[in-house]
Amino acid sequence: MATPAVSVRELRKGFGNGEVLAGVDLDVPAGEITLLMGPNGVGKTILLSCIAGGLYADAGDISVFGDSPDAATEQLSFMLQDAMLVDELTGHENIAFFRDLHPRTTDQYEDILATLDFDIEALEMEVGDYSGGMKRKLELAISLSVEVPLYLLDEPTAALDMTTVNQLHSVLASRREAGETLLISSHLPADAELADTIAFVAENGITAIGSPEELLAAVPSVVLADGPADIASAVRDGRLFEDKVHRRGFLREGVSPESVTGEKGAAVQVREPTYTDMFNYYVHLREEHDE
Repeated sequence: MATPAVSVRELRKGFGNGEVLAGVDLDVPAGEITLLMGPNGVGKTILLSCIAGGLYADAGDISVFGDSPDAATEQLSFMLQDAMLVDELTGHENIAFFRDLHPRTTDQYEDILATLDFDIEALEMEVGDYSGGMKRKLELAISLSVEVPLYLLDEPTAALDMTTVNQLHSVLASRREAGETLLISSHLPADAELADTIAFVAENGITAIGSPEELLAAVPSVVLADGPADIASAVRDGRLFEDKVHRRGFLREGVSPESVTGEKGAAVQVREPTYTDMFNYYVHLREEHDE
């Protein structure tokens, strides 16, 4: 087995209000995209910060290309969501500031911004006047313009529209093809399409890890209801997930799809799970079963 780019063992990190990471184990394969998926507040950013050397773990071991995080800082680029840019500086001034911080910075930011449809004239504006999406694009351009073998990206698709998400996916996929390693945190199910490996992070740690195909194949069928149809008795733990149109849950073991749709009529369907269902299953339902 190839040596991972990043190896984390029994990592623990807490603050005054308690422990955030409680014994996390993770291997990040070199030359691949690994996705940390989970809701906000479960420690994804803390884990990335410990790997980057910005925070020190309370216990456990971290190896980055065989070195400690402190010794590997020139081998990685870390994009920390909503914490990089200085609002009082223009876009150009922020770029210049970060150029002085990393010895392997390049001028690739211009090409990256163009790919993400960023108005280059906005670089003359103070960043405090940017929208959330504009800030994210600039953070990404700064971080990805550093030539390193490892990129740590904290919620890179947050605040981006789906067109820009697809453009970013193309940029990140090209980095993987060039042999670079990416460890990305996200709570956007669409990001699963990009990953080679997904690690689901919940309040009790990493609940599942595997390829998107393996993880999706293990998710039960989904019961989908329109209107007032009662499907709670047909789904696991009676747990329902609601959006603006549907209520959905995971088909209870021992219940046939035909019995559900036949009893409830056209208002109820049984479907194969999507990446959104996969997210709900591993972050919420599996977490509750593992407690």
